[in-house]
Amino acid sequence: MPEDASTPPAAGAGSAGPGSDEGKPPASKAGRNLPAALAVGFGLGLSLIAILLWAPKVLIGVIAVAVAVATWEVAKRLREADVLVPRIPLLVGGQAVVWLAWPSGPQGVLGAFGATTLTIMVWRLFDHGLRATPRNYLRDTAIAVFVLAWISLLAAFAVLMLQEDKGNLRVLTFMILVVCSDVGGYVAGVLFGKHPMVPHISPKKSWEGFGGSLVFCVIGGLLTVTLLLQANSMIGVLLGVGLVLVATSGDLIESQVKRELGIKDMGTLLPGHGGIMDRLDSMLPSAFVAWLVLTALL
Repeated sequence: MPEDASTPPAAGAGSAGPGSDEGKPPASKAGRNLPAALAVGFGLGLSLIAILLWAPKVLIGVIAVAVAVATWEVAKRLREADVLVPRIPLLVGGQAVVWLAWPSGPQGVLGAFGATTLTIMVWRLFDHGLRATPRNYLRDTAIAVFVLAWISLLAAFAVLMLQEDKGNLRVLTFMILVVCSDVGGYVAGVLFGKHPMVPHISPKKSWEGFGGSLVFCVIGGLLTVTLLLQANSMIGVLLGVGLVLVATSGDLIESQVKRELGIKDMGTLLPGHGGIMDRLDSMLPSAFVAWLVLTALL
């Protein structure tokens, strides 16, 4: 989820002298290549809509691939910072968490998460051999379990949601609302942003941008829940407010992780966006909240 671009970069930031930007693609106020970001965003969005409408089960495979790539990106960045999270258990166990949500539901997700957590603990204990003394064991193990929960566990709720009544439309609803939050925050931040929200975590995010996210997301919730799910419009309002809060929090969580690692993006796979994880930061916690609200109220 990109910043809402409410605060322009400091004068001269990133400048390498006259002509240094020559030949570079145009960037938005958020420091992104806006044409590339829009092209990639529209392409991904249309592809996901087509899958959800005509082949919803295919989405499980898409989620599994996205989880694997995002996990690899985060693990790679952590290892660059000398945080040795065990990649094989994270990748294999993360796939188990996602795929077991399909036949086994929440029990499968919980079982796979517990088994993977235990595997991580043992793997990291002996990954340098039986005679070596583990280094930073507690830190690395705790961060590995955090990554497993942050990516694989939260993504599994989208798979769980997909299997419920009108599951494809539920998933489409939560995705639309996250986009509403994203777009509303960007537009309001660019046009009106003056008051930083959490400058020590994400300097470009403003309260005006948050207000724009709230307005767009509540309107989006009203429309999608009423028209797609044919449910009470007040559920849409509740879902819209909830997803704004959690999508913004998800964005800030990733911003803080990247700040501590000293990086701008988790990866480079998606032009104008960064890596897969840079696209999933607000989607992942939103999947859990959407599943919780819609399961409880529909």
